[in-house]
Amino acid sequence: MSKTELEGFRNKIRAELDRTVDFWVKHSHDQEYGGFFTCLGKDGTPYDDLKYVWLQGRQVWMYCRLYRTVDRFRTLEILQAAKAGGEFLLSHAWAPPVAGSRKCAFCVTRRGEAVKVQRSVFSECFYVLAMDELARVTGESQYQSEAVRVMDQIVHWVRVDPSGLGRPEMPGAVPLNAMAVPMMLLCLVDQLEEGRGELAEKYSELGQWCVQQILQHVQRDGTAILENVSKDGKELSGCQGRHQNPGHALEAGWFLLQYAVRHGDEGLKRTAIEKFMILPFHTGWDQQQGGLFYFLDVDGHCPTQLEWSMKLWWPHCEALIAFLMGYTETSDPRLLERFSQVYSYTFTHFPDSEHGEWFGYLNREGKVELDFKGGPFKGFFHVPRCLYMCERLLDGLLGKPQAS
Repeated sequence: MSKTELEGFRNKIRAELDRTVDFWVKHSHDQEYGGFFTCLGKDGTPYDDLKYVWLQGRQVWMYCRLYRTVDRFRTLEILQAAKAGGEFLLSHAWAPPVAGSRKCAFCVTRRGEAVKVQRSVFSECFYVLAMDELARVTGESQYQSEAVRVMDQIVHWVRVDPSGLGRPEMPGAVPLNAMAVPMMLLCLVDQLEEGRGELAEKYSELGQWCVQQILQHVQRDGTAILENVSKDGKELSGCQGRHQNPGHALEAGWFLLQYAVRHGDEGLKRTAIEKFMILPFHTGWDQQQGGLFYFLDVDGHCPTQLEWSMKLWWPHCEALIAFLMGYTETSDPRLLERFSQVYSYTFTHFPDSEHGEWFGYLNREGKVELDFKGGPFKGFFHVPRCLYMCERLLDGLLGKPQAS
């Protein structure tokens, strides 16, 4: 592929990142109560004022990362919005304690009163990302201390005692290793370790544990990535055991690749690319209509999730990052070809040329099914993270400075 083609990718991605940031800066800031509106319609108009805590955390993290590393986003408006979002989280993210345990809410009212709590660790995980990145931008130690405090609580829930999550144990429930959990913890390890030797040492064993937990999902003699396996790394029976999520596998691929590069692990690098990028793309790409299926059944049964055949924004974001990162590390032309294939589908179908940002939910044929730009699960995260990372990777390939 020529330098001119890479320049074309880079210029389009850079422009799209600018449009995406502009959309959220214009429409999402709650100047009265703090935090961000995340339920935004096609044109950016809020259609609900509930605030989803994991999306608040994601937006704080993304704003801070852009402010810290990209010169053109180092603006007072972005910094002030990030700090206001962080203070909203500190004041309102934590729901009232139940049975002696306290968790982050899943969503709160516009003013910050808790509405719903989920029995998982993901709101807390994105709270940690927000606090740590805010500490890096502001230099205020309270944010980093809070990030470490909550990180240690998450690790306790995951590895020692899950009772604080509030999920009752049922006699027929099989304990499982869901890939999303070690993936998310590996993401947090990567965040907290950056430039901090003491934390890198503290969480070194945790990072190794996360990698091994993720590798358990390579099943059937290396021919499939399964989303759920048993605690000892065996395939589970039924729909739960056969469940595949191509987007998650691709995201895990670039998480593992980053870890492998940082630790000089060539074997893990090969596994990340071959098993978590090329393999799930081969099985997950819709050969008839294009795009990545949302869910699959490894044995070819119809998945029970109603949305299984839809094309969602975030798996395509993860695929773009994965293949471009893989190519950057290996110069393997297969990976650049896959990046180009995903790029063509993504930029043809998801961006909204009229109002900005991306539609998130397409039907199998690639037509917009749900036209809102933000909701309980889509906020200022997957699109800008993808564009930000791909711009930087392309800058590296083209020999351009990255802080511009």
